[in-house]
Amino acid sequence: MSSESSAAAAAAAAAAQKPDLDPLPAAKKARISRTRWTFDDPCTEMESNIVAAASLSVSGRAAHEDLDADLVVVGMFGPDDDDDDKDDDKDDDNAKMEEEEKDKKGESESAAAAASGAAAALEGVAKDLDDELGGALSAVMEENSKSFAGGAKLGVATPTLRAVVPGKKGVAKRYVLLGLGKYPEDQKAKGDYGYKIGSAIASKCTAERGVKSVIVVLPLVNQEAVRDMSASFYSDLYSDNRYRNGTNVKVHAENLESVTIVAMGRKEFTASESKGMTASVEEGRVLAGGVFVAKDIVNAPHNVLNSESLANFARKIAADSGDALTCTILDKDQCEERNMGAYLAVARGSETQPQFIHIVYKPKSGEVKRKVGIVGKGLLFDTGGYNIKTGGMELMKFDCGGAAAVLGAARAIGELRPDGVEAHFIVAACENMINEKAFVPSDILTASNGKTIEVMNTDAEGRLTLADALVYADEDAGCEKIIELSTLTGACMVALGKKMCGVFTSDDDLANELDGASRSTSDKCWRMPMASEYNDQLESIVADVKNLGGRYGGAITAGLFLQHFVDKSKPFAHIDIAGPVWNDKTGAPGFGAKLVTEWIRRQGV
Repeated sequence: MSSESSAAAAAAAAAAQKPDLDPLPAAKKARISRTRWTFDDPCTEMESNIVAAASLSVSGRAAHEDLDADLVVVGMFGPDDDDDDKDDDKDDDNAKMEEEEKDKKGESESAAAAASGAAAALEGVAKDLDDELGGALSAVMEENSKSFAGGAKLGVATPTLRAVVPGKKGVAKRYVLLGLGKYPEDQKAKGDYGYKIGSAIASKCTAERGVKSVIVVLPLVNQEAVRDMSASFYSDLYSDNRYRNGTNVKVHAENLESVTIVAMGRKEFTASESKGMTASVEEGRVLAGGVFVAKDIVNAPHNVLNSESLANFARKIAADSGDALTCTILDKDQCEERNMGAYLAVARGSETQPQFIHIVYKPKSGEVKRKVGIVGKGLLFDTGGYNIKTGGMELMKFDCGGAAAVLGAARAIGELRPDGVEAHFIVAACENMINEKAFVPSDILTASNGKTIEVMNTDAEGRLTLADALVYADEDAGCEKIIELSTLTGACMVALGKKMCGVFTSDDDLANELDGASRSTSDKCWRMPMASEYNDQLESIVADVKNLGGRYGGAITAGLFLQHFVDKSKPFAHIDIAGPVWNDKTGAPGFGAKLVTEWIRRQGV
């Protein structure tokens, strides 16, 4: 018998021995189908979460009898601190005497004074509600005087007051006082005002189960603040249920149907004002959609999100935009044609093929004032390679945080469609894994601009993928300005903590642009030095440059390394988001998506 015949006979015998199995139940089939995974093939699709359907609107009328909702939130500014300022000017002796005098007063006298101050601070609708509720709001302020501080702490709310509506037997409502901080001297709502209010509203809507309708009364409302409230409100309702089942599924503000922001003391808005407010709400919702994308990408596990599934997700972003975005994916062969030796060296260890993502936005008018490039580090998982990580590897799915911010911004820009700017969103997607083909320390790689790189450490891989992505943005796409976002160094996290990113650039104008976008979006950044005297740490005895400097100044030398791959005449900024990309309690915050979106939008103005 031939070997072929023997093999066929063996296969037939094995098949005959397989037991007859009952058909799978429909529910189990659906669950298996949902995973889109097989033993031999990687996942090719990532599911995404959808922005909450609850409506958000703005009204210009605010009389307390009109506040018909399950939950009423009344915003109030803190007391004037002029007296506090005067106290600060007193000499030490007078201050000490005053403190001793306070100590002599009894607790009852202090409580009475606090209650008196709380009642005096309530004005307008808050005062009317307090009177109707028999002073209950004043009592809540008194009981929480330390934490609420009479409204002086922006975004801090009192505990919820549940009260029966006077004249309506059996009808109970919930009331909350929301601190708005100090009243701005220029009477403009800006900075964190809108973002913190939106977050506080989302938090209360989630905490108060069963609430369907909410009214938020604010003494200061403008379009910028409404946009920010909308963005943070919808962003904070995010809950990642893609990998949960049954009772483990968590939906924030599950029963919520509507939130109405009411401008205290205003008549109804004019048609023009109303249109502007509605547009601001929608813009905020779009920004939240970009944040959702960034959160989904960083939160996704590597067995779901790899270079191929990210590339397919990028294609979907472009397809969903109508004709606003176009998406091109370069495969391995096309990257080789462009001599992307640094990127491909890292990708060699991946299970999936490298996917070089390029999304382009062009304004419908065709008028382009500025052509910008936004590059994001797209390491879907980072083991460290042969310089394997010895701790914290379970978090290395967030090493695609730069790509997440870039693709989130692409989603938002595709919907906002700003005029005057052409934007190129670029991600060199792969994983840093270990196999017989993976790169090793001492390798010398050649980037697509001809620069040779000596590999000192395979865990400094992100900058290698970014090298070729930056050359592409510079030379192939022809971008006039380039910014790059990456979770590049722990050194930056040590320097700035987990609340803000570091901006490394030699261009003062670009630094100011990013600072302005940061202040407008609450994605906080801080400019860091680009000390050219540290370049000697990157000098190699066998190549043009090393991929790693010395022990100190690691965040700076990472930025200096990347400068080798962008034309020196072009404004370029490296943005290290290693700190704010992840929150240990809540997961990915979607950092960077709003920052990038706002920076792009301003380029066309």
